[in-house]
Amino acid sequence: MQLIDEQGHAPIKAWVDGVPVEPEALQQLRNIASLPFIHSHVAAMPDVHFGLGATVGSVIATKGAIVPAAVGVDIGCGMMAVRTSLTADDLPDSLAPLRSDIERAVPHGIVNTPGRHDRGSWAKVPDSAGRRWKSLQARFDAIEKRHPQIRMKHSPAKQLGSLGGGNHFIELCLDESQRVWVMLHSGSRGVGNRIGTYFIERAREEMLRQNVHLPDRDLAYLREGSASFDDYCDALEFAQVYAAENRRQMMDTVLAAIRRQLPTFTLDKHAVNCHHNYVSRERHFGEDVLVTRKGAVSAREGELGIIPGSMGARSFIVRGKGNAESFCSCSHGAGRVMSRTKAKATISLDEHVAATRGVECRKDAGVIDESPRAYKDIEAVMAAQSDLVSVEHTLRQVVCVKG
Repeated sequence: MQLIDEQGHAPIKAWVDGVPVEPEALQQLRNIASLPFIHSHVAAMPDVHFGLGATVGSVIATKGAIVPAAVGVDIGCGMMAVRTSLTADDLPDSLAPLRSDIERAVPHGIVNTPGRHDRGSWAKVPDSAGRRWKSLQARFDAIEKRHPQIRMKHSPAKQLGSLGGGNHFIELCLDESQRVWVMLHSGSRGVGNRIGTYFIERAREEMLRQNVHLPDRDLAYLREGSASFDDYCDALEFAQVYAAENRRQMMDTVLAAIRRQLPTFTLDKHAVNCHHNYVSRERHFGEDVLVTRKGAVSAREGELGIIPGSMGARSFIVRGKGNAESFCSCSHGAGRVMSRTKAKATISLDEHVAATRGVECRKDAGVIDESPRAYKDIEAVMAAQSDLVSVEHTLRQVVCVKG
């Protein structure tokens, strides 16, 4: 852990030994640390990089206020993984049909296939997704009634069990024992985006009304005790629950697609389902605080988490060490070293194909911005946080579905 300068702001404790951090991200960390309600310090994970308002890969403990842009608009984004009884020997020689089956089964990206799903959503919501939505609908209706601006053209049920685009993915992986894992990455989809965007703007409006001057307008905050704070926390919790249910629904769909080709397998008793863009109420350094993890995973002592690599890099199932200085957290992945624009301009298609050799995945120009070189070296990231987590399983992808 490195201590970044404390002049004029709370300390910044960073696990970045051996990994690059761009100057813009360091300035964002200083901006965050200058807020008056920071508790103890700001923690930066080894995948830290420039983000909207707050750096991705940061852990921000606060007292009396919350920064909606520090959570972001993909509220509850996170990972889920299950280990199956299948081994590498059970997989077919060609994995292309398996990838195609998963792509047909799960709404993803902005695809438009009549009768199955519409621009990344269900055309007809499956009964299983409908049942999950029924358990959430009353709460969303109450939020929507109080804040009509959040109202969506289509019910959030249409995206419950969908992947989305960008860095979201579904993968089949092999661990060190050649056991097959199913791993996926997604969040709260359109409804989380709508909630996040709305309350980020509400926070900006409140700063203007209160004549609060900030180093970055995206650090606008809501004060505890205000109606906006309470409403945001309620909507935030809803979006986090929706995100977890979205991953469970998607996992059920993926497993059903695999069973159409490989019908006889079982699952390990425990699955890992963890957020990495979220807020929780926790106790640290003797005080009750709000912990915002923007691109970071809870890593309490003994707690399982997931740290994925990029499309051609290894991923890790980890167990937390409960390091108090990190607010019991770890990285959420490798972290970008290139913006999407720079990656598209820098990485060639031939390089992408070579970097994903051995992985059944998209090898077209549309995913260049997700190619491995756009991300930090996951091995260096893991080495930098050896005092935060221990590795339980090391996974390598054999199938990767991108939005």
